[in-house]
Amino acid sequence: RRGVMSNKLLYGVGINDADYVVNRGVYLEERHLNGKKKWISTWKCPYYTKWKSMIERCYSEKHQITNPAYKDVTVCEEWLTFSNFRKWMVSQPWQVKEGESSLHLDKDILLKGNKVYSPEACVFVSRLVNNFINTNRGKNKSKYLLSCYWRENSNKFTSNCNSYFDNKVIHLGYFNTELESHLAWKKQKHIYSCALADSEYVTDERVAEALRNKYKNYTIYEEEL
Repeated sequence: RRGVMSNKLLYGVGINDADYVVNRGVYLEERHLNGKKKWISTWKCPYYTKWKSMIERCYSEKHQITNPAYKDVTVCEEWLTFSNFRKWMVSQPWQVKEGESSLHLDKDILLKGNKVYSPEACVFVSRLVNNFINTNRGKNKSKYLLSCYWRENSNKFTSNCNSYFDNKVIHLGYFNTELESHLAWKKQKHIYSCALADSEYVTDERVAEALRNKYKNYTIYEEEL
């Protein structure tokens, strides 16, 4: 049995100062094509796993090629050291019930447009909440406002909205202007957001309040999702 414990900087910035092995596993007798023994992880520290993923999103060039939205995102100085992040995470409601998927570390639901992972901005959310607030991320690449589409056959704009609980797409109708179409989407998104905030899927009141306010004002939605 072997474990992983390294003083090497993670992606050139992350300091792993853990005083314990964060990844335990075993080497198999079977080898890779290059001759190296195959490694199977048997246990990973959940705190380190979240910290490593955060650092990777912000500082891995390979990761950012397929996820360009993270090119301008950074981690605060305090959290570049693993023990500081671990101490914060221990104090947060990050664990889930047995059988449910792990929670996601979110950086911008509490602070709109935030691009820095920090104790003040971050919170853990369920996969369902994460998917709901990111449903339209990068999908509307046209010249129109978010979730607005021009239909040539009717000479009108149209918009759709995904519900939070079953991911069904609801058609919101046809509109004479781009703005009307966009605001119809935002109004429906607000209805779903409030319902989600009051559901069993949200147990952190900070997240619930953020969901109630995220789409509250029916004005042009300028935030890049």
